[in-house]
Amino acid sequence: MSSPSASDYPIAVDAMGGDLGPAEVVAATKLALDEVKDLQQVILVGPEDKLQSLLNEAGLGNDARVRIHHAPTVISMEDKPKDSYKKKDSSMISALKLVADGEAGAAVSCGNTGCLMFAATLMLRKLPGIERPALATIIPSRNHHFLLIDAGAQPETSSKQLAHNAILGSAYYEAAIGKKNPRVGLMTIGTEEGKGTKRIMEAHDYMKGIGDAGIMNYIGPVEGFDTFKNVVDVVVCDGFTGNILLKTLESCYGTLKETLKDELMATPVRKLGAVLSQGAFKSMKKTFSPDNYSGAPLLGLNHLVLKTHGSSDRFFIRSAIRIALETLRHDMEEQVQKDVEKGNGIMKAPEMAATAADQS
Repeated sequence: MSSPSASDYPIAVDAMGGDLGPAEVVAATKLALDEVKDLQQVILVGPEDKLQSLLNEAGLGNDARVRIHHAPTVISMEDKPKDSYKKKDSSMISALKLVADGEAGAAVSCGNTGCLMFAATLMLRKLPGIERPALATIIPSRNHHFLLIDAGAQPETSSKQLAHNAILGSAYYEAAIGKKNPRVGLMTIGTEEGKGTKRIMEAHDYMKGIGDAGIMNYIGPVEGFDTFKNVVDVVVCDGFTGNILLKTLESCYGTLKETLKDELMATPVRKLGAVLSQGAFKSMKKTFSPDNYSGAPLLGLNHLVLKTHGSSDRFFIRSAIRIALETLRHDMEEQVQKDVEKGNGIMKAPEMAATAADQS
């Protein structure tokens, strides 16, 4: 990710991983090419005949900004990570190989999360000092957006890995949102020190030391109700907690939207009120819609991979392509490596002191 311009990077898109099929990916590509500034090329990865037919139907058959990389097989949601990695001609593995070989700057996939993470880690390698990659996703809120990390890559996360996630999340938030020195908090069950499990308390100590060293702006433990109060910008948790929180929030958003629609259509008077309030509703939709930040980058790798939901529609996939390009504009790799190296030194110091004490 060291090319002079993000516009030089083609984005490789796994056209076969989503529940809605390759036609939706082609529609997303058309939207992205129309709407995403500086997007020069999209590489659609999947069966050539099927994709060419869909491109022709969409009016993109002769568009030089789109090319097809033939990949005849598909990794299903039932495939196991180790077995799926053997499918070298699958759309997912082929998209990752394009990135590994330098033919694409980033890969976008709606496919099996476990398979994507396993293959991406093997093919693209972790950044030096990072133990495991993590999924990061931006959650829209009324007066600010916050980042959730890990959103599901690693259900079980050590205290050191939580600290790594904090460093990665801080760097990505600054790149994606443009806010300097974002506030980083550790998700737990109380803001007082000593609340939470032994792992959480140990992670808090690590993150506090890293924050005191000026590597990130660590504000301490946060609770669930702090997330939407503009208290914290980066919320750090394990992948088990993060994935449950993410899906709960998305379900809540959908339920509220449908309930509001039903109530506003219930009577003629309410319908009139809904018409008069259309401007307010459009503004709310723009603020809270998850479409705007639907791509979750797998942070901690040497190259960029974005995961979207298996059920992602054209608008979600379009946004993931946009996020990929915007992330490539910010070369975070060098600074993140320096911060991780310093952070690992800070976390290692108490362990070395404890070992020395035991040996004396």
